[in-house]
Amino acid sequence: MFLPRRFFLLMLAVILTVAGGFLVPPLFAAGFWALLLLAICVAVDAFLLWRQNGIYADRHVAERFSNGDDNPVRIHIESSYPIAVRLEIIDEIPFVFQRRDVCFHATLAPRGETTILYQLRPTERGAYGFGRVRIFAASPLGLVVRRYTLCQPQEVKVYPSYIMLRQYELLAKSNKLNEMGIKRIRRIGNNTDFEQIRDYISGDDFRTINWRATARRSRLMTNVYQEERSQQVFSVIDKGRMMQQSFNGMTLLDYAINAALVLSFVAVNKHDKAGLITFSSQMETFVPASRQSGHLQTLQEKLYAEKAVFGETDYSALFTALRRHVGQRSLLILYTSFTSMPALCRQLSFLRQLARHHQLLVVFFEDVELKAIATDKGAGSQSTEAYYQRVVAEKFRHDQQLVAHTLRQYGILSLLTTPQSLSVDVINKYLELNRLSS
Repeated sequence: MFLPRRFFLLMLAVILTVAGGFLVPPLFAAGFWALLLLAICVAVDAFLLWRQNGIYADRHVAERFSNGDDNPVRIHIESSYPIAVRLEIIDEIPFVFQRRDVCFHATLAPRGETTILYQLRPTERGAYGFGRVRIFAASPLGLVVRRYTLCQPQEVKVYPSYIMLRQYELLAKSNKLNEMGIKRIRRIGNNTDFEQIRDYISGDDFRTINWRATARRSRLMTNVYQEERSQQVFSVIDKGRMMQQSFNGMTLLDYAINAALVLSFVAVNKHDKAGLITFSSQMETFVPASRQSGHLQTLQEKLYAEKAVFGETDYSALFTALRRHVGQRSLLILYTSFTSMPALCRQLSFLRQLARHHQLLVVFFEDVELKAIATDKGAGSQSTEAYYQRVVAEKFRHDQQLVAHTLRQYGILSLLTTPQSLSVDVINKYLELNRLSS
């Protein structure tokens, strides 16, 4: 049993009434009767709440969460009380979220029900544990509160962003990828390998309409052609210490993992073979390129357990491992973080060797905070310290642009992008390369 604020306010009023009896004697009697009435009301309130177990709740969450996305959590609550009740609901969410606002209030009609919906956005992969749901129920009198402890603890695993993957899949089926920022790349020439006939979707090329099938079905039907060539596309992810930098609560490694998963889906749908390589001081994960059914699930399971390390990455070990495991010329999309020319120069010779045997695209990250400081319009009116900060930020930005320019000088493709634009920019670059190589 819990005593709410209303009880203590009424008790304070009774005490003041009794205390006033020292000045006005009739108040002694009034205080006594008020105390008796309060005790009766408390007893009645307790009887109404404790005569039955009147609150039931179920927490509904997905078996796994999508990293970096808003994941819904629903708590369904039912009341079997014949009276209206006021509820305070507290869900014991995983401590890693560090949130103190998962507290909700609701009023249920007699034998009513309600559903509480809120969102959780994880920023780290791994296993997250939910605790119990605590519900504090009060009757219309509001003099006592009964606590219910409901729902069993449960564990939810956080995987790379499969919500983004599903979103891309839905937009791809409806031919609306431009809503995500994916550019439509027109290929030179026509694909001639017939695949299937399907219903016409708004945005399909009118030249692919199959008029005979349209006449038979009495609705527009279109021919679907598959790509004439197939290549191996490997997402190569650096797990070194530089990939532990964070942006909006997520590490660069997690952004790279989300982008690699979406890119693999795109590659498979473009009839290319998608593979995965992660490395630090040595190659740690290798998934051969494939486009078979279930391959994306394999990639997702592998990416789930990847963690950054504190050591330096060894590109010589990566080159040796690639020579041993990948014999066919492939497209390598390397996710890494070069912040200065000295960092690039230490690895440039190995990158050049990789570029001789494969088509190499180096993807590295632009520091958004440094960009904001360097492009601050009001820097002229700021203090000397702010001015020096702006100069240093411009120096770092210039170094990153110099890294991209140096890579291009040696015939290595590069992509400098922000973490939040990574997936879209990588997909657009892949589609551009796919068009140029076909």
